[in-house]
Amino acid sequence: MKFTFNWLKEFVTFKASAEKLAGLLTMAGLEVESLSSLNDPETNREDWLFEISVTPNRGDCLGITGLASEVSALTGGYVKLLGAPRRSKSSDITNRVTIAIQNARLCPRYSAAVVDEVHMGPSPAWMRLRLEACGIRSINNVVDVTNYVMLETGQPLHAFDLDRLPTRRIVVRTAQQIKKFTTLDGVERELAPEDLLICDGDVPVALAGVMGGAESEVRSKRKRAPSCWKAPISIRRPSAAR
Repeated sequence: MKFTFNWLKEFVTFKASAEKLAGLLTMAGLEVESLSSLNDPETNREDWLFEISVTPNRGDCLGITGLASEVSALTGGYVKLLGAPRRSKSSDITNRVTIAIQNARLCPRYSAAVVDEVHMGPSPAWMRLRLEACGIRSINNVVDVTNYVMLETGQPLHAFDLDRLPTRRIVVRTAQQIKKFTTLDGVERELAPEDLLICDGDVPVALAGVMGGAESEVRSKRKRAPSCWKAPISIRRPSAAR
């Protein structure tokens, strides 16, 4: 996993230097494989890029918020809790999108939101810097923000184009008899019967927690950004196979 020092410090207060933190993480079992200096091209602010090895039993440290809790325990620092935005009374989307979970063991919860009139464009420089430092190519503001949230929370997030979901009925199910699925990168994937899919009715639009589908890629102004919590095995198994 890669993260930057200044990004981590937005979630936890501590006084240790980057070098000191690298030693603390390594001694705690989160071995720091590399530590390199960075500079923000706009502000010239100094930063550090960490690359750590996360063992399979420490999935909680695959997001910056989880890592912040670990750093808090190691340094005595204070974790900064971010408040959730207040829901608007008009935020009910049940008349626009419905959700059905057919396999609650692999996906206990799925949440979705509709964001209207979003104008696609480049992400701000600070976001591009952080994403690219962590090995994720910047694409556009819609895609980038979903990847940014994933790096912060460890929660996979994907944006669909609402206009390209004809039934607007999200069904979370295993692949079963569906043998192949073409992902955003244009690759046709072989599916195992237990692979978890996000479908628009009967048509798969995403390989859950791994990658979205080519046919529902965000292109228009109106987007829907859904998020779901899935059992780790439902992500780990298909990801490892690819």
